[in-house]
Amino acid sequence: MGMVRLRAETLTTRLRELGVATPQQLDQAKQELLQRQERFSAILVRHGVLRDAEAGKRLASQLGAIPQRVEASPITVAAVTQIPLTTWSTHRLVPFQVLEGTVLLATDDPLSVFALDFLKDQCGCPLDAVLIREQEFGPLLEQFGAVASAPQAVAGPSPAPPPAAERPTVPKPPTAQSAATPSRHDGPDGPAPSHDVGDEPIIKLVDSMLAEAVRMRASDVHVEPGREQLRVRYRIDGVLHDVNSPPKALQGPVTSRIKILGGLNIAEKRLPQDGRLQMSVEGRPLDVRISALPASHGESIVMRLLDRSQPIRGLPEMGILPEDQARWEELIHRPHGMVLVTGPTGSGKTTTLYGALAMLNRPDRKLITVEDPVEYQLRGVNQVAVKSSIGLTFSAGLRAMLRQAPDVIMVGEIRDQETAQVAIQAALTGHLVLSTLHTNDAPSAITRLIDMGIAPFLVASTVQGILAQRLVRRICPSCRITDNATPEERAFLGEPEVLQVVRSTGCDACHNSGFVGRIGIFEILPISDAIRQLIVTKATASAIQAVALREGMRRLRDDGCAKIREGLTTMAEVLRVVSDG
Repeated sequence: MGMVRLRAETLTTRLRELGVATPQQLDQAKQELLQRQERFSAILVRHGVLRDAEAGKRLASQLGAIPQRVEASPITVAAVTQIPLTTWSTHRLVPFQVLEGTVLLATDDPLSVFALDFLKDQCGCPLDAVLIREQEFGPLLEQFGAVASAPQAVAGPSPAPPPAAERPTVPKPPTAQSAATPSRHDGPDGPAPSHDVGDEPIIKLVDSMLAEAVRMRASDVHVEPGREQLRVRYRIDGVLHDVNSPPKALQGPVTSRIKILGGLNIAEKRLPQDGRLQMSVEGRPLDVRISALPASHGESIVMRLLDRSQPIRGLPEMGILPEDQARWEELIHRPHGMVLVTGPTGSGKTTTLYGALAMLNRPDRKLITVEDPVEYQLRGVNQVAVKSSIGLTFSAGLRAMLRQAPDVIMVGEIRDQETAQVAIQAALTGHLVLSTLHTNDAPSAITRLIDMGIAPFLVASTVQGILAQRLVRRICPSCRITDNATPEERAFLGEPEVLQVVRSTGCDACHNSGFVGRIGIFEILPISDAIRQLIVTKATASAIQAVALREGMRRLRDDGCAKIREGLTTMAEVLRVVSDG
C-alpha cells in the first residue's frame, strides 16, 4: 500500500526537538498507561506536558506526520475483535486492515502510537499505526464496531462473540479533557521548525527562565532575537534589565517552546499572535500572557507575569496621600456618572480600578466588567473577556451588560468613539461607569473624549472626576542613605533651602538597582461647576488645568516632589515618568 506508518522512536525525537516533551516524560507516561485505561494524550495533560487532550491532533504536521487516506476492509481477526470497542475508542485507534500478518490501526492522534505496546500485549499480534484525518476517524470506528459485533466467521481460531449486552454501542469521539485540569502546554497546527538542538533541555531552560523572573520580581520577560544573539531582558519595577541569554542557536527551539506553552501556532511566523497559560512557579500560581511579534531576525516574544497569589493593591498601598484618597473615594461612591483613570501602559490603571471595585463590591450591588483580558478574578464580580474575533468588542460587551441591570460597570479601556458613546449613555441612565483612557494628564482626558466625537455637553454632564497616575520606583530600604541635594534637585523641588535628599547605593536585596517595588504619583481632577462650563465651551486642556490648579488640584509633578521629600523616590524617577513642566 505504501502507507507511511507512525514510529514511536521518530515521534520521541521530534517531541524532544520541539521542546514539547522529554523522553523521560514519555517513558513515565507509558508506564502509567500500562496501569490504567486512559488515552496517552490525556496522561500527558495530567503531567502538565500538554494543554489539552486534543493537542496531539494539532501536533500532527509539526511532528512530520501527514494524514493519509486508507482503504478499509472488514476486520474479523479474533485478536482485535475480542478487545472491547471502548478500548479502541479511548486510545483513538481503530483496526482497519491486515497486511502481511500485521494489523494496521488508523488514528487521528499521532501520540496514540505510544499505546501500541500496551495493546500488542492484549492482542498477541503485531500492530502498526497510520495517521488519518480527524473527520475520517468516527466513520471508520463505527464501521469497525458494526463488523466486530456482527455474528460471522472470524479468521483464525476465535472464541464465540460476546453477548450483545456486553458490547457497548459505538461512542462518539471523546472530547478534550476537562478544563479543570491545570494546563501549561499546547500544540497548534503547523510544520516543525528546522532547528536541531540535540539533547539541549529546552523545556528546563524556559522553565528556569520563568522561575528566575519570578524570583527577581519581574513583571515581563522579553525574548528578542538579534542578528548574532538572542537577547533576554526582565522588566523589574518598570525598567528593563539584561540577564544571561541563551545562545543564538537556541532561538528557534526557545521560541517554539514558548509558543507551544501559550497555545500559539509555531508555524505562523508572519503575523502577530497572543496566548496565555496558567502555571505554578515555586508554589506561586501565575497567569502568563504571551505576545509574539514578527521582527527582522525572528519573532520577538514578551511574556507578562501576573502573580495570582498576591492581593490586589489599593491606592493606599500605592502611596496615595490621605487628602487625595478622600477625593477618590468620594468620586467612586457617587450613584451614577463616569470616573476615569488615565496614564500610559504599565502605569497601574487597571490595578486602581480593581481596587475601586473591591471597595464598591457589596451584596446589594451588581458589578460587571468588560476587559481585555481579565487580569484578576474578583469574587462577586461578573467579569467578561473581550473576544474581538467573534464580535465581542468593548462596545458590544458594554451594550449587553446594560441589559443585566448592573449598578457599577467597569470598561477596561475606552478605545474608540463607539465604546465612548455607549459608556456615556450608561452613565446618563443611572449607572456608575469606571474606565481608563490613554492620556498624559487628567485635563487631557476631557479633550480626548471630545476629539472622539462625544458632544461637550454630554461630557460635562456625565464625567464626575479623573485620576491620572504613574508608577515610580521606591528607594530600597536596605541601602538608602541621606546625601546632599544637588542644585538641580533643589530647583526641581522648588525649595532652595532643601539641603539633603534620600538616595540608595545598591545592594543584594535590590539586585544593585537601588530600588525595590513601586509607588504611585497621582493627579485628581474633580469636575466642578466652573470646569463643566469650560468643557461646554470646548476649552483647551491647559485652560481646564489652570482652573483645576486654582481649585486645589495637585499635578503629577507636584505629587512626585512630595514623594521625594518623604524619601520614597528620587528626582530621576519622577522625571522618568512625567515631563518637567
